[in-house]
Amino acid sequence: MIYNVLDYLEESENKFPNKTVFADEKNSITYADLKKNAKKIGTQILNQTNKTTKHPIVVFVERNIESLVSFMGVAYSGNFYVPIDIQMPKLRIELILQTLNPIATVVLKSDLAFANGVAPNLLTIIYEEAIQESFNDELLLMVRKKAIDRDPLYATFTSGSTGIPKGVITCNQSVIDMTDVLVSTFNFNETSIFGNQNPFYFDASIKDIYCTLKCGATMYLIPKSSFLFQANLVGFLNKNQINSILWSAAAIALVANSNAFETNKPEYLKKVMFSGEVMHNKVLNYWRKNLPNTDFVNLYGPTEITSVCTYYKIEKPFADDEVLPIGIPFQNTEILLLNNENLPVKGDEIGEICVRGCCLALGYYNNPEKTSEAFCQNPLNPHYPEVIYRTGDLAKYNENGEIMFLSRKDNQVKHMGQRVELGEIEILINSLENIDASFCFYDHDKLKIVTIFQGKDADNKYIINQIKDRIPKYMYPNTIIKLEELPYNLNGKIDRTLLKAQYKTGEIK
Repeated sequence: MIYNVLDYLEESENKFPNKTVFADEKNSITYADLKKNAKKIGTQILNQTNKTTKHPIVVFVERNIESLVSFMGVAYSGNFYVPIDIQMPKLRIELILQTLNPIATVVLKSDLAFANGVAPNLLTIIYEEAIQESFNDELLLMVRKKAIDRDPLYATFTSGSTGIPKGVITCNQSVIDMTDVLVSTFNFNETSIFGNQNPFYFDASIKDIYCTLKCGATMYLIPKSSFLFQANLVGFLNKNQINSILWSAAAIALVANSNAFETNKPEYLKKVMFSGEVMHNKVLNYWRKNLPNTDFVNLYGPTEITSVCTYYKIEKPFADDEVLPIGIPFQNTEILLLNNENLPVKGDEIGEICVRGCCLALGYYNNPEKTSEAFCQNPLNPHYPEVIYRTGDLAKYNENGEIMFLSRKDNQVKHMGQRVELGEIEILINSLENIDASFCFYDHDKLKIVTIFQGKDADNKYIINQIKDRIPKYMYPNTIIKLEELPYNLNGKIDRTLLKAQYKTGEIK
């Protein structure tokens, strides 16, 4: 039985020691060297922190294999890693470090000045120096014997409503549960070649990282430049014979919006999975038309439940304006749709998605108040302690018993005396042929529905003409703003917070 993700690495290394596990633009690393270098980093962490375990250790990440080796090194030390992007604003990094109070950081020599600038008093483990040292198997084994599957593996930071980032802390058991169900449900194996798109500071990246390690597979880190120049992307996928991708919905949309398959198509791609935001069928239909023999899967799940809790295998045609189900829960996970009375929904009643299972994160680091709000007692079970996670997402069941995501709980407003789901308007506008992406929100001061969109051959008149026969007039956007390009946050999602702030200050209008 697996209790620690390092068992994945060690079992695969035993089978495929000389096989490439990770490769970036410049380098690659075998399973044997990954284990060896990770053990060296783990040993140095233990030596320099006086053998402390179960504490946060920051890894300043870039898009390279060294970041991944550092993650495994922290795991060997019995501590948990916290990936922080070196491109992140300094103030946000400082807020994260205040919450964490980490005991050390692992950093490349080239980033040492940056690390010292944001955390001058923090113990620094220099990657290049650590892997030149020897490892101490006896010390590492002593740490491993004391470890349990509920020990934390990593923490990632999400935006907090107060402006202070929240650190979601996730344990080995949750990652093992996620990895095992992904591998068994979608038949990943040692022949899988993953193309990683999600950045390492974003929890969505754990899916392909740990599926790779479990299966003895190979994962290529797709360069950022390939998404800036879409013609290079397909070439990269084909050159490395990538057959499986687990990308953000935004990255999938970027390919469709740029018509990237016009001259060349991925030749080896057999499994395409996406998550993070609502996938619009207009985008998906572009991919399905160009890759008719590829399997497509819609994944749903917030950071707090280890990235995924439901899936939907797309096996039938959908019109551009139809809504894609988020499907059914994975094995060993239960989804509860609870209404305002904390009772299970009936029929097509709308309820909040609540999740039960070992996929739940441990909570928010150093934030008991927010933890108790989101990770709370199951209201359907008054008999013994049982924690569920309240996602804040609204959904309902369709006629097939599949879950249909509707919107965020705070995305439902009362407008002109009517209850309006802003997500419904957004889905409709995003289905229009000339729209690349859009975002709807409510101006509570002026009592207006606001839509901000990107689309080369679209304007306000186009949008109203296209939606007027499909939704009631009270759901029409009152303010429509066109931007040449919508901003995206570090997680690859439309930066809704920034757009709202720019609208409020009059910077966009």
